Amino acid sequence: MITSMSNSQMKHIQQLMKKAKVRRESGLFVVEGIKMFREAPGERIEKVYVSASFLESGENRKILEEKGFGPGSSGPEVVEDKVFRSLSDTVTPQGILCLVRQVSTPLSVMLESGEEGRVPLLMILEDLQDPGNLGTILRTGEGAGVSGVILNKNCVDLYNPKVIRSTMGSVYRMPVLMVEDIEDILPELRRQGVRSYAAHLKGEQFYDQEDFRGKTAFFIGNEGNGLTDALTGEADRLIKIPMHGEVESLNAAMAAGVLMYEAARQRRGGKA
Repeated sequence: MITSMSNSQMKHIQQLMKKAKVRRESGLFVVEGIKMFREAPGERIEKVYVSASFLESGENRKILEEKGFGPGSSGPEVVEDKVFRSLSDTVTPQGILCLVRQVSTPLSVMLESGEEGRVPLLMILEDLQDPGNLGTILRTGEGAGVSGVILNKNCVDLYNPKVIRSTMGSVYRMPVLMVEDIEDILPELRRQGVRSYAAHLKGEQFYDQEDFRGKTAFFIGNEGNGLTDALTGEADRLIKIPMHGEVESLNAAMAAGVLMYEAARQRRGGKA
């Protein structure tokens, strides 16, 4: 049993939780809680840690067995309760966390026609900073049938613990690609016939006046500053979401959700 935070494994987990650089270099990220453990792809789980009290429950031991960490396996590392509480990033830890390997999906895969010939639909995020926004976009994107999410290097780290929690498991299933510069991938999008739309206050038309049934990419910018002029200028079309009152713009995740679900509506047979 691990009984001290000075243990090298505990220090490593702390570093993974706090530093994006450590996550990048190791290719790992930390997930906490029963739901996130159960949904994690088994082949990507590197290591499991549980509190001593977690193992007192037969139901919890069954959860471990379901993922291949029961008797006869290498099993999880057991951590003293007070140490686990110090390690946890949540207010009320459930007593289980694991290290999961990161994956990246190539753009070529995102641009393939999906299940039942589904047409590619991409969310391209520039300089997004709020972990909750990024996590919500991934979760909403899965629900709306998005083919992939692309982030530039200045976005909040995908594997930040706050992002992971807000995805509610979608981080395992939503194809994601991180790129140095979004402009680097635009030539390939054009070659593949993807039409790009920038959510922008100077939009020429309202979002629901456009046709998103073909190959589509939506550009979503920074929460405070919006899209850069450079990326805005690369979009095929500027679109806006109508506003009442004195509100100028929506939260980034909300705006992304509106656009994703409008595309999903049109693709179900609704009028463009």
